[in-house]
Amino acid sequence: MKKFVFTAVAACFLVTGSVLAQLQSPAEFLGYELGEKWTPHYKVMNYFRHVADESPMVSLTQYGTTNEGRELMYAVVTTEANHQNLDEIRTNNLKLADLEAGTPSPNQKAIVWLSYNVHGNETSSSEAALNTVYKLVTEHANWLENTVVVMDPMVNPDGRDRYVNWYRSVVGEKKNVHPETREHDEPWPGGRTNHYYFDLNRDWAWQTQVESQQRIRVYNEWMPHVHVDFHEQGYNSPYYFAPAAEPFHMAITDWQRQFQTMIGKNHTKYFDEENWLYFTREVFDLFYPSYGDTWPTFNGAIGMTYEQAGHSAAGRGVITAEGDTLTLLDRLTHHTVSGLSTVEITAQNSKRVIQEFSDYFTNTNRNGAGEYKTFVVKKSSNLDKVSRLLRYLVNQRIDFGVASRSSNANGYDYSTGETGRVSIEGGDYVISTYQPKGTLVRVLFEPKPELADSLTYDITAWEMHYAYGVDGYAIKGQLDTEPLSMSMEDELTPVIDKPYAYLAKWNSIEDLRYLARLLDEGVAVRYAEKAFTLNGKEYAPGTLIITRNGNEKLGDKFDEIVKDEANLLNRIVTPVTTGFVDSGKDFGSSSVRYIEKPKVALLSGEGTNSNMVGHIWNYFDQQINYPVNLINADDVGSVNWDDYHVLILPDTYGSAIGSGELDAIKEWVSSGGTLIAVGSANNDLAGKDGFSLKRKERDNEESEDPEDKLQKYGEASRERAQYFNPGSIFQISMDTSHPLAFGYDEDYMSLKLGSSAFDYLANGWNVGAAKPGAHRSGFVGNKAKESLEHTLAFGVQDMGAGHVVYMIDNPLFRGFWHNGKLLFGNAVFFVGN
Repeated sequence: MKKFVFTAVAACFLVTGSVLAQLQSPAEFLGYELGEKWTPHYKVMNYFRHVADESPMVSLTQYGTTNEGRELMYAVVTTEANHQNLDEIRTNNLKLADLEAGTPSPNQKAIVWLSYNVHGNETSSSEAALNTVYKLVTEHANWLENTVVVMDPMVNPDGRDRYVNWYRSVVGEKKNVHPETREHDEPWPGGRTNHYYFDLNRDWAWQTQVESQQRIRVYNEWMPHVHVDFHEQGYNSPYYFAPAAEPFHMAITDWQRQFQTMIGKNHTKYFDEENWLYFTREVFDLFYPSYGDTWPTFNGAIGMTYEQAGHSAAGRGVITAEGDTLTLLDRLTHHTVSGLSTVEITAQNSKRVIQEFSDYFTNTNRNGAGEYKTFVVKKSSNLDKVSRLLRYLVNQRIDFGVASRSSNANGYDYSTGETGRVSIEGGDYVISTYQPKGTLVRVLFEPKPELADSLTYDITAWEMHYAYGVDGYAIKGQLDTEPLSMSMEDELTPVIDKPYAYLAKWNSIEDLRYLARLLDEGVAVRYAEKAFTLNGKEYAPGTLIITRNGNEKLGDKFDEIVKDEANLLNRIVTPVTTGFVDSGKDFGSSSVRYIEKPKVALLSGEGTNSNMVGHIWNYFDQQINYPVNLINADDVGSVNWDDYHVLILPDTYGSAIGSGELDAIKEWVSSGGTLIAVGSANNDLAGKDGFSLKRKERDNEESEDPEDKLQKYGEASRERAQYFNPGSIFQISMDTSHPLAFGYDEDYMSLKLGSSAFDYLANGWNVGAAKPGAHRSGFVGNKAKESLEHTLAFGVQDMGAGHVVYMIDNPLFRGFWHNGKLLFGNAVFFVGN
């Protein structure tokens, strides 16, 4: 028996050796040792192509393209025998998760997915990917008998090449390890983010970016059992690996916690041997659902973040606070070891890993997930917003249906925030947790995510009813459902040859996109400031009125453009024969405002938050397809602002604009411009001469008991938490008579970030206000909650002939708060007109 085993192993080695005879190491292929220089995207991909060409153990698939045209690829690394049955292995795994019909065959393998370089300037992980794939093929083929490794060597190529190209442009022949030198000081916007400055590690659940959308599609085709996201942190930190820190979301299973610990202990075997410092169970928690560790976890995987010291400030080498020199070779070596260790421990426990994965999905199918088992979206909700939500669920592979009959149940009403008796109508949309993706449904829809510890890493509320602006309920039981019919009844509108005007509703971002297209085509558009009725139909404030008058220059193309653009965007436009209304204001009234096509500027560059600049840029460029001009903060004084109608100030740090530039901006506003301040940019305006915005003073009452001042050093973080709002949902009372709030109901659910509080405007319009009891979901410290009562969320100040829009709450944060996007459009297109 022993002789047979030896012979088989020897034969395998001979075959493998002959097959790999042409396989080059990374150093041989690249012409330099890993760690000597950065490997740009195309060379990383070329090496993976080389390995796939030379080894039957590796296949390579392009799964997408970035905004800048770079390839997104993943490699599958496993034995040649497994490769011959790879589709069977993949589909078997989907059958285990009940995401594909049929009984899985015995050919089941553990699947590990390794994601590298989601943050572009955390560059060592892509170098480690080159090292890892080579070592897997040449040294660790035995692990791959029962394991399939999927490697995404560069999740964010645009950001990484931005960093690498910059670094190469400023470094000399030899690296400079002194941290104060320029090669350790990456300029704005940095390489962390993608082309539109989005943090892709915050986009796993929301999938607003093309990289995320394309990656999640293939991820759902594999559904790995273990997922690792490789990162870097400050260069003075030891290595971080699992187990993660508290708080863990309550949906995370005992097995997911247990195997994280097993993986971490396997790492320690190698790190201890080399005397490398590391830490676990600190800082990096598992709560916010849109990370590269949490989203896979809520999809049944063991999701983990690994953090190597380095980041952009480390360059190719840097002197640490302890006097050691941290090199790029050190960094990629650590990531290589942790990646290989992950594959090893998974291979050793493959049967248990596969069984626990199968049980995870079987359990949710049978028992549902969480306290609330069913989530209802009212069919009376805004249809555009419902459609957008349902498309999102389809992309997540989340099943839904409609209520087959009317019924009553006890449930949580998202519109009121109260629990009681609710009425479900036949045809209401129903999303149940009794399905394979039931845990993900729970996490996305639960009204108040349960937070075991307030010291968390990110926002603590994100619920989908609020994010999409739809009404509905959370129910503890189940509802009878039937499949959703995709047939829609067309709304009958009169056929009128050359009508006096066309009318279009205004209550969703799709309507905003329609307006943007009309303006781009040169169509003159008006909007109604007051509600009106015509031909027995009611029209709300904000209704677009597209009159033939003013569009004569378009001739016969006028009707064609209006209707073609409406058909393209699935908009309904109603032709009417008169501008004389049944009630309200006629179309020639001063209450029907002409929309001058605004030229929009966005402040960018040093002093501005690149994430927020990107969120706004992406909003204009990709979501509503309307031009925006990015202006560097350094150039504010040289711009002819008379050419612009709107200037947007994003989140800032320090002082993005000086007092002289601010005076010039005020003069421009007074002459008719519209200034929109978003998020922390409002801090730069509060209390300044001419601006009505004032910071709310925090009560500074002396403690009655002097003993209360005796705080423990170790409890300092928790003491500060009472003033902390990492990101929670507040109900904002809206003045729907103001153009800034057109298209909204009187209550708007807002994602409020931070605890900065501003008084109501004494001289201006308080369009959105956080009143007492406004907090709806997520963690907020008791002092912060108290401070945020009676405060401004959205306001407008008239300044001469112009306006200042204060957006204390940021409606475009990370691109996933879809219900706020029309609000921003109102600020751009309505407030200044």
